[in-house]
Amino acid sequence: MNIFDLDFGDLYRQHMAASGRQLKAPEDWDGRAARMKAGALGSEYVKAFVSRMDLSDCSSLLDVGCGTGAIGLTVASELERVVGLDYSAGMLEAMVELAEERGLNHVQSLCLSWEDDWSDVPVCDVAVASRSTAVRDLEAALVKLDNHARKRVYLTSKVGGYFIDPEIAAVIDRKLDPVPDYIYAVNILYQMGREARIDFINNDHRPSACETSAEFVRRVGFSLGPLDDGARRRLIDWFDSDPERARSTGQPFRWAFISWDTAS
Repeated sequence: MNIFDLDFGDLYRQHMAASGRQLKAPEDWDGRAARMKAGALGSEYVKAFVSRMDLSDCSSLLDVGCGTGAIGLTVASELERVVGLDYSAGMLEAMVELAEERGLNHVQSLCLSWEDDWSDVPVCDVAVASRSTAVRDLEAALVKLDNHARKRVYLTSKVGGYFIDPEIAAVIDRKLDPVPDYIYAVNILYQMGREARIDFINNDHRPSACETSAEFVRRVGFSLGPLDDGARRRLIDWFDSDPERARSTGQPFRWAFISWDTAS
């Protein structure tokens, strides 16, 4: 047996299905757009991502799962065209507003999902997907990124299989199964004939690092799905009983920064 006897794309699909993770609807992200717009640019994560990109020979960029445009808008002054693609109309509206506030008139928005037909999505010099590849079919997503980048692709994928700590889920008797993490992308790219470069971005952010129990419950609900009154009460009691313990529960997010050249 060799590595090509394993279908990592299919293994990913099976793993994602078995994890039971419910992917967010566009409306879930619409409701977060205003909050995310306020802190869209200038975060340490964004700085770390952008610092790892080479745009020296590039004039256009496709930002997939762009949200409020943190990556694309940060580098827009270096480019002639930036295309932000997302399935959340609210996020795209926030991105366009931020672009207008900064006098960036070469930023375009496309309201599409990973699963939609991308026939009309422009091919750009660079494609990026920042924290947006927790999809049902990673292989199909990577092929789309590869096909829509003339020169390079940059993406980040979660290290470890949890978006919220199992200890927190246990407070409301939720059992979490890990979702597939970055290593699938590396192996799928290898089987696609792409030589992936891998770096890591450490992030001090913890989902539990909240100032109030109300914010804590909101974050848990966004990650785990709807909470009934009993679950909300238990989370509030757990947080309020020792806020400092709650804020330090779990590991900070860590992201694999994966890049590859598409020109051959």
